[in-house]
Amino acid sequence: MTENGPYEVEGGIPLSRQFIETNEEGDSWEWREGESFKVRSTYRLCRCGGSSTKPFCDATHERNGFDGTETADRTPYLEQAEVFEGPDLTLTDAPPLCASARFCDAKGSIWQLVQEGGPEASALAVRAAGHCPSGRLITWTPTSDGQAEPAGEPEFEPSIGVVEDLGKGVSGPLWVRGRIPVVSADGTPYEVRNRVALCRCGASENKPFCDGSHITIGFDDGELNQP
Repeated sequence: MTENGPYEVEGGIPLSRQFIETNEEGDSWEWREGESFKVRSTYRLCRCGGSSTKPFCDATHERNGFDGTETADRTPYLEQAEVFEGPDLTLTDAPPLCASARFCDAKGSIWQLVQEGGPEASALAVRAAGHCPSGRLITWTPTSDGQAEPAGEPEFEPSIGVVEDLGKGVSGPLWVRGRIPVVSADGTPYEVRNRVALCRCGASENKPFCDGSHITIGFDDGELNQP
């Protein structure tokens, strides 16, 4: 990313809109892919929330005084995550990474489901963790050697999703998938992860990661009603 400016994406990484759809109870339940954007080998994505060409940057950050100072904890995920043990699964949870996508509350909270155990509850917990865009939540199962391995971790090709949250009626973060390296404005790399959610509304207090502020400020990129 650039200092007080956009994310600079290299390698022609595919970019598409991703909608959070709700179930009959109004809970976040499924991802639906929308339009794919034409991208060049290198392109810039808005980080301040003010661009008139969202999700791409139009240099509005140069005029609106955007402060993109990065404040996120650089401690590796497993070192900062809380651990919840259940009869069948272990859940790791790093709350500062929460992007407020709310898959963790569908059909019962993931924390309760892990504690409950059993085939149905465990399957719902694994599903909820796998749908979390930020990678805050990961479920683990024991292996024969007494260690643990991720359960239901989704397989992603390198790609970026422009999130639209239909349940809250707001536009959400950039869902960065497939172990794409994220590099600070000062050149320092963050831990490479399978999935992270990066702020694009400009309001997160955990930059560059999303902290759900897009809901608080009612961020709307103008595409919420697209098919």
